Amino acid sequence: MARLEQEIFPDAWSESSLAKTLDQKSTAVITAKKDGELLGYLVASLVPEEGEILRIAVRKESRRQGVAGHMLLELENVCEEMGVTKLMLEVRESNQDAVSFYQEKGFVKDGLRKNYYADPAEDAVLMSRVLGK
Repeated sequence: MARLEQEIFPDAWSESSLAKTLDQKSTAVITAKKDGELLGYLVASLVPEEGEILRIAVRKESRRQGVAGHMLLELENVCEEMGVTKLMLEVRESNQDAVSFYQEKGFVKDGLRKNYYADPAEDAVLMSRVLGK
């Protein structure tokens, strides 16, 4: 996961940051693999009634093949079991592919968080989705 994190994100989490996040009780991790190879992962923080998607990463060569959608669907199943009724996330404003993906999956734009990201500095689009609808 740490290697894929470095390949995909300009503000990649360090291996130790990733390990600390994965070790938290509220963290849910969903992976997608093919023939033992990691194609992607989803990391979310889930507490009663709400969750936050922290990361969705898919290898470049595996994009647009339904990998992220399948992981998101699995997350929704986990949320249903835990009583999570709302999912939230932030996404780089320039990442229109991700914004479009989330909108296709029922997420709506809630606002903008100015200068949220560094390396490069950029605003974050805040999005959410009520589950079960």
